Amino acid sequence: MIRLGPPDLTLAGTHVRLVPLSQDHAPALADEVAAGRLDDLWYTFVPPPGGMAAEIDRRLGLRDTGDLIPFTLLDATGTPVGMTTYMHIDHASPRVEIGSTWIAPRAQRGPVNTETKRLMLGHAFDVWGCLAVEFRTHRLNRQSRRAIERLGAQLDGILRAHLKMPNGTIRDTAVYSITATDWPATRAHLDALMAHPR
Repeated sequence: MIRLGPPDLTLAGTHVRLVPLSQDHAPALADEVAAGRLDDLWYTFVPPPGGMAAEIDRRLGLRDTGDLIPFTLLDATGTPVGMTTYMHIDHASPRVEIGSTWIAPRAQRGPVNTETKRLMLGHAFDVWGCLAVEFRTHRLNRQSRRAIERLGAQLDGILRAHLKMPNGTIRDTAVYSITATDWPATRAHLDALMAHPR
């Protein structure tokens, strides 16, 4: 068994740094959610500004039990612009999911998301030796699905009636993955995207 960690991992690129999630980031993250009205999206969960501290506490609690490695995304100026995690960590396989991600609208459709995923995938495959990395999203979240597919992930299938959302609706979950066999070509694809960010 490989122990995936440490929980205070930092990953750094040109456009984004992934640093350990902290309550120090709560005010700036809450401001980004409020500015983009991200908590109004019905098909995903983004913590509301007033619930940001509680969501950070929840993620840090899961970090302490070894179930999550949570990050704050810092842009090139060092400003918090989102959150992401390694989750559903299977130390035995090893295998992880990259998820619970949100990015401020002003940092979307640029290099931040692509480089975030490049850093996280690179660490999962090249350092941890994962067999696969998974992504999950609402079947109807077309923006998220396009972003995942742009990375080179393959659709594994749809989990019907998978989760109950905070608004009471039932989520069908689209499950994607990149395998270790896929990784060399996917890495070259992501590096090409990063060479011409948009």
